Amino acid sequence: MTDGLKRAWAEMVQPLLRRPPELQVAALCLRTGDSGLEVLMITSRDTGRWVLPKGWLMDGCATAEAALIEAWEEGGVTPTETEPAHIGHYHYDKQLDGGYPAPVRVELFRVEVADLARDYPERAERARLWLSPEQAADRVDEPELAEILRAL
Repeated sequence: MTDGLKRAWAEMVQPLLRRPPELQVAALCLRTGDSGLEVLMITSRDTGRWVLPKGWLMDGCATAEAALIEAWEEGGVTPTETEPAHIGHYHYDKQLDGGYPAPVRVELFRVEVADLARDYPERAERARLWLSPEQAADRVDEPELAEILRAL
């Protein structure tokens, strides 16, 4: 393939074939610990990577409400009375069952944590850990999310 054809493929054809991003919501769960601000990280069920509680939108739920539901189901989070604040978004490619990547845009909500429950829906499937924002940024795979964490 000539350089001109390669450039035309990369600049004109490939963008037309790329799916528009799917939409998820995530909860950036925070508390003030002994050494300052801490981020709640949980493990993903499939790979065991450290991630934030996140999931797909739910019928009848606003995005902030869906983020709170994910925080409860995946991390056992009881929030404070403060409403979740939309603080940005990040992107990643989700690996689908067939091995194909699907682009995802994740809307991120700041959730202040009042308490963590010992008993919650996904407790047997996930580990959870409080980390400094810098430590959390070092553990995530998504560069945009790492940037948001480092800016806390």
